[in-house]
Amino acid sequence: MTSYPLSLPAENPLITLTHPKKSLWIIELHNGHDSRLTHELINQGLKPALNTVEKEWRESWRIHIKDQKANKEEGKGALIIVGRRDQDKFFSNGLDFVNSQKDPNFFQLTFDPLIERILTFPIPTIAAINGHCFAGAFMLSMACDYRVMTDGSSRRAWLSMNEVHFGAPWPTSFAALVRSKFGTDPLKRKIALEGHRFTPQEGLEVGIVDVVVNGNTAAVLARAEQLGDQWSLNAQGGVWGTIKSELYRDVLETIHRDIRPPNPLHEDAAAKARL
Repeated sequence: MTSYPLSLPAENPLITLTHPKKSLWIIELHNGHDSRLTHELINQGLKPALNTVEKEWRESWRIHIKDQKANKEEGKGALIIVGRRDQDKFFSNGLDFVNSQKDPNFFQLTFDPLIERILTFPIPTIAAINGHCFAGAFMLSMACDYRVMTDGSSRRAWLSMNEVHFGAPWPTSFAALVRSKFGTDPLKRKIALEGHRFTPQEGLEVGIVDVVVNGNTAAVLARAEQLGDQWSLNAQGGVWGTIKSELYRDVLETIHRDIRPPNPLHEDAAAKARL
């Protein structure tokens, strides 16, 4: 039985997982003031937290399918990912770019598996975007099923894939996800090549976000929880993740395809991380 709140990694907590009610889990990012998505946060924080959520939801789902009439409340589930709850400036400022560049396998072994996991997660996932959402964090939110964002009325909040402004090439996973999520070429151009800073209202208009909320982090979380309650029942069928695996098959196949030429140094770095 998991003891909540669960802060990970234990020796230097960067995320906290809570379970406020039977059908809801919340992951809070709190790596410094802007919740950069570092190796440690992803591998020792987010991935183990996702394992915990899935394990507990599956235990509930197994109870549900044994006797659906008697166990109507079992098998429901939704997951919210939110930035630091004690501020309204950042959801996340993206990757730790400098250190991620030092790892030749960062995307192949760390970030892309995270995106795949969230993209195919077996219960509804909601990004509660309570502030700026840049670059890798934009991708993290896009992997979620729904996005709820502050309206920025009390403090500015932007969505932006700003790699074009600081000379960072996109990995194939980024392009695949954008192609899958956004249908029009002008919008893809605005996201990828112009690095446009979308206001929450602009994000709502073009379909990047689903809901815009007037208020602080607590208000954004409350609306995300309502959305979770609305769709948590759909997890009971047990096929939420399976359907998404087919829906996003092209993205997943692209993520699995390593287009780099074989390099013994890359292979050794991967072995070092694994062994």
